[in-house]
Amino acid sequence: GHTVGLDNVSLSIEEGEIFVCMGLSGSGKSTLIRHINRLIDPTAGEVLVNNVDVCSLDEKEILEFRKKTMSMVFQRFGLFPHKTIIENVAYGLEIQEVPEDKRKEIAQGQIDAVGLQGFENQYPAQLSGGMQQRVGLARALATDPQILLMDEAFSALDPLIRSEMQSQLVDLQSKLKKTIVFITHDLDESLKLGDHIGILNGGRLVQVGRPEDIILNPADDYVKAFVKDVNRSKVLRAKTVMTKIDKFDTSGINPSSTYKYDEDTFIEELVPKVLKDRSTIEIIDKNGSTTGYISSNELSEALTKTQ
Repeated sequence: GHTVGLDNVSLSIEEGEIFVCMGLSGSGKSTLIRHINRLIDPTAGEVLVNNVDVCSLDEKEILEFRKKTMSMVFQRFGLFPHKTIIENVAYGLEIQEVPEDKRKEIAQGQIDAVGLQGFENQYPAQLSGGMQQRVGLARALATDPQILLMDEAFSALDPLIRSEMQSQLVDLQSKLKKTIVFITHDLDESLKLGDHIGILNGGRLVQVGRPEDIILNPADDYVKAFVKDVNRSKVLRAKTVMTKIDKFDTSGINPSSTYKYDEDTFIEELVPKVLKDRSTIEIIDKNGSTTGYISSNELSEALTKTQ
């Protein structure tokens, strides 16, 4: 018999975003990411990257596509044990036949970017797991790919190192603006990294949305079970939970004594101000205009809302 790996999965990933594909083991997430760079061929359907159907490329074109357009970061690092760190990072450039001085210069830049300067001439076995994965990330970025595929890239790391790597990825992404497809089974990781999240269950895509959409409006019982224990204050932003200015009773509020916060602030930051100081928070947009307010009512509703 046959097992259906992916069942009628259709999604769109925007340029420059981190799209997280989340699900338990066997949900089809690794199968999905391997269709993007055609390590697996789909039985039916198409995979479009910049409007080019990857499935239509011949063997030479697909190799060129993998070399130039995308890089992959694996769970188990995938480093060459007999090559030094700088040789590992430069490997993709070597395949592209970039001259040695140039590839060393680029590799050194990436090593510096991930905070491993001083380790260039060490070997992978001399580095901790977290450091090895930073080498993997530097190697993936060295070829300046448009798309980065990360398959459970941080899953083998200790929780503290994993959290540091997540923060480093977010920091790097704010500068590089790559298109990143990130596979994980961990909801907290999805919520921390994803601009959009797609949740897979048994090869079916059950929900796609922004982190706050997934938390506030889970599509079915499977998603509901995933999100029930999430710390909402770390995920929901002020603009999601505020009452808009035209619907909030501002009588009794002294504008000079309210705290002003940007609409993209996570509400975790607002909780002490509202609960301890009993303040009302004024929410402002990027132009400095007031768009709404958050009081203890809005906070309690956002933090306790269940479907």
